[in-house]
Amino acid sequence: MSNEFAKAGLSDILDGLAQQLQDITRLQRERAALTASATTAGKRVTVTVNADGTVIETRFASDIADLDYMEIAKAVTEAAQRAAADVARRSRELMAPLEQNRRRLPKLADLVPGMPDLSKEMVPPEPPVVSTAPPNAPERLAAQRDLQAEGADPDVRRGAAIDSGW
Repeated sequence: MSNEFAKAGLSDILDGLAQQLQDITRLQRERAALTASATTAGKRVTVTVNADGTVIETRFASDIADLDYMEIAKAVTEAAQRAAADVARRSRELMAPLEQNRRRLPKLADLVPGMPDLSKEMVPPEPPVVSTAPPNAPERLAAQRDLQAEGADPDVRRGAAIDSGW
């Protein structure tokens, strides 16, 4: 009876592990598609970053000439930092369920006496390369369509805008 219990527990662990690897792969792809935008200087400067916080687009409003070079530089930096902070927050939120799942799964060593803890041996899949293409580039739009076809969270595909008002 004890052996059957151990087999059932091992089967559950392996099923959970396979599901977690699938979830990791899907969430890494969703994370790679994230972008975020922030607008500063009275809506004169907008910066968009990819999931790694790399600037992929900078836009100036038609009235940018109302600002001097120092104000423009400060606005670009502030917008980039806000956008990067936003995309980092959204990345953490996207990946949070994985950590919660991992903590809930029993370890194999808990079910089979004397079995080594294999969780230290598990290496997650390599994350996909994050695009540096602008928000509406064909490459980014194709990736978003693929994610949508897979049922990805719709919030992954849109950036957030922030207006600092300075």
